Amino acid sequence: MNFEVGMIVEGKVTGITKFGAFVDLEGGKTGMVHISEVASTYVNDIKEHLTEGQTVKVKILSISEEGKISLSIKKALPQQNRQSGRQDRGKPQRQQAGKQPFFDGQQSKKKESSSFEDMLSRFKQASDEKMSDLKRTETRRNGGYSRRNNSQR
Repeated sequence: MNFEVGMIVEGKVTGITKFGAFVDLEGGKTGMVHISEVASTYVNDIKEHLTEGQTVKVKILSISEEGKISLSIKKALPQQNRQSGRQDRGKPQRQQAGKQPFFDGQQSKKKESSSFEDMLSRFKQASDEKMSDLKRTETRRNGGYSRRNNSQR
């Protein structure tokens, strides 16, 4: 069988590694599904999603000059199923009361067009705020004196 980029074919999982899975295709060809292409949600352990001997539908992403075939399971899924796992991506799991997280997926999408200097400026401002919070906390712990003042007495 001649394989072309974009085709969706069935294959059998023959091997699982920490970085992906090998899938046997028709005609004795083997392709690899990278761990990032297994599911539309974050995959920490690929063995939670795939087992050896399992038959899967895969989409051919690329075929190298050496004949290596790159595959995707998540892109072989219907569009509706692919987007269902992305709703919570980028949102922080925990947040301190009253504090804005430095990175928020939704905010970053709005600021993608920002220049590097703008991003660096925001990072520096957030860093300065954190440092001043730390210094205030240290001052309270030492009874209002900084360590420098205590060593001079």
